[in-house]
Amino acid sequence: MRADIADADGVARVFADHQPGAVLNLAAETHVDRSIDTPRPFVDTNIVGTFVLLEAARRFAGRLAPSEREAFRFLHVSTDEVYGTLGASGQFTEETPYAPNSPYAASKASADHLVRAYWHTYGLPVVITNCSNNYGPYQFPEKLIPLMILNAVDGRPLPIYGDGGNVRDWLHVEDHCAGLLLALATGRIGEKYNIGGGNERTNLEIVDRICDAVDELHPARASRRALKTFVPDRPGHDRRYAIDAGRIRRELGWAPRHTFESGLRETVRWYLEHRDWCEQVQAGRYDRQRLGLG
Repeated sequence: MRADIADADGVARVFADHQPGAVLNLAAETHVDRSIDTPRPFVDTNIVGTFVLLEAARRFAGRLAPSEREAFRFLHVSTDEVYGTLGASGQFTEETPYAPNSPYAASKASADHLVRAYWHTYGLPVVITNCSNNYGPYQFPEKLIPLMILNAVDGRPLPIYGDGGNVRDWLHVEDHCAGLLLALATGRIGEKYNIGGGNERTNLEIVDRICDAVDELHPARASRRALKTFVPDRPGHDRRYAIDAGRIRRELGWAPRHTFESGLRETVRWYLEHRDWCEQVQAGRYDRQRLGLG
């Protein structure tokens, strides 16, 4: 059912019609650059929408029989960006204080706090996960990896913010989904789990690897590395993220199955073979223009 999670009546109908045994909240505005340009949708969806979903889940769970309520779960999917930025060393743990630095990160941090409050105040059985940067098939082309793949194929500039030295930890979407299902099925109620791929790379490294993969899979006269273009940095751009995923590994037995090298190459191949999907989702919405200039 297509609905806005901030639409209380629509959400209530979903609960009434489907009687879910669990809720996974993956609905969010997620692109930092868009949150810099227009923060309001991030407040509406990520904060108000999460509140509406929590209220609906609380009312629904309160009407369940004791055994059904015991089994009910609310899994809230969040981001490592709520923790802020790291220096040259260290990793985010589940105990790292929140220090969001963008409207997007602040909206997700707010949602995390609401979810935690509904556990402590109302006893809603919640689990929170905080993931690192995802990549893989079906990612909207405003994100770094699909944007660079598509621009490289088309011979368009590859815009790299600042000096390209910003570091992110990359997680294949299928590994993330496996972690979410484990957290839903066996995670401790009221607990947080960080999910990260253990693949720290600078943005410049990512772009170089994409260029090399595109050159291999879709050869051209010149290397796509020549398309790299350094542009003014994003306002408030966090320098480095790194996830300590030790808790979910130890407690739930999760481990990523994709290496970054094989996962990135598969991702490049997927976008090359699904140009029709890429054109369809961008049509009339986005022409790969620069966002987030403030």
